[in-house]
Amino acid sequence: MLRRLLFVAALLLAPAVAAQIPEPQTQYPSTPMPVAVLQGLDKITARIYTFEAPVDQTIGFGTLKVTVRVCRKRPPEYPPESTAYLEIVEQRPEQQANALFKGWMFASSPGLNPLEHPVYDVWVIDCKTSSGGASGAKP
Repeated sequence: MLRRLLFVAALLLAPAVAAQIPEPQTQYPSTPMPVAVLQGLDKITARIYTFEAPVDQTIGFGTLKVTVRVCRKRPPEYPPESTAYLEIVEQRPEQQANALFKGWMFASSPGLNPLEHPVYDVWVIDCKTSSGGASGAKP
């Protein structure tokens, strides 16, 4: 019960933390977008899932809880790039949440700053202006 209260408290404090997110060093302008398109690999089943994560909402992927804090995309006249600031925690039943990743991911370089986990991989595909529904999202 106490663990759940601590986890809920951490989620409620997240907006205050979001104000402290550092901006990526870019030489091109980018536009904030409200929805990130992510892909996740379940290494046990070898299946890839594509799902959308609205900014500041937590999405579940297996035992992972993924929260996108910022998603930015360059205009079409510049080299293509989508970047997202992600916070990923692992929440197994009856265990305390374990923070796994906090930082920027780049769609053009998924191996630059990856999530390192023995069962799951998560990476950024794109940022977009509206949600079109998840395709193949894992419950």
